[in-house]
Amino acid sequence: MSHCKQTRLALIFDMDGVLVDSHGLHFKSWRTLAEEHGAIMTEEEFASLFGRTSRDIICKKWGQGLPDQQIAAMEKRKEALYRELLGQHFPAMDGAVQLIDAAIEGGFVLAVGSSGPPENVEMVLQRLGRAQSFDARVTGKDVTRGKPDPQVFLLAAQRLGADPSDCAVIEDAPAGIAAALAGGMTAIALTGTAPAEKLDQAHLIVSSLYELTPKRIADVIQANRNTKDA
Repeated sequence: MSHCKQTRLALIFDMDGVLVDSHGLHFKSWRTLAEEHGAIMTEEEFASLFGRTSRDIICKKWGQGLPDQQIAAMEKRKEALYRELLGQHFPAMDGAVQLIDAAIEGGFVLAVGSSGPPENVEMVLQRLGRAQSFDARVTGKDVTRGKPDPQVFLLAAQRLGADPSDCAVIEDAPAGIAAALAGGMTAIALTGTAPAEKLDQAHLIVSSLYELTPKRIADVIQANRNTKDA
């Protein structure tokens, strides 16, 4: 039996905090939504919830008893506020476009695995000018369980036709790192949203996307495979 089948490595990008420096814009939109509903969203509270789906955040903030219709309306309003801010000022992550281009050149297939709605993902990829670079997109609309559940990344791997062991995930939030690990993937943490000590479960921690090259990512995937096989 032949073992010469060529496997293509996959790189899955979280969106917020990885492709777009959106932490501040999300906080502003959540703060406005909270004020509209007579509540306060502190920066500390937001930081503890960042990376989860809007629905999860609403249920955590306003309680589990809200009617589905109200949750959906609040989600829609929050994301509209966010896209309005994003349209005024688009803060691309330093090195994001360069890494996307280098990864494709290096033979990787690419996906986005985000808790955000499809409209946000589309807007970010269009503004980056790299909408055609991604073979798969998974958004909050595609999943029923938010991070730290691995559903978003496992679905991205499935859509790419990649084995989880051939996938690296770039994430900025502890919940995202936990999701990548739970999915059996190589986890690469980007500091900024969270400090390195909160991301220390990752296989590799970087402070800038410029630190990543296709070879370095491939080496980390291989090292992770070797550890599992040992």
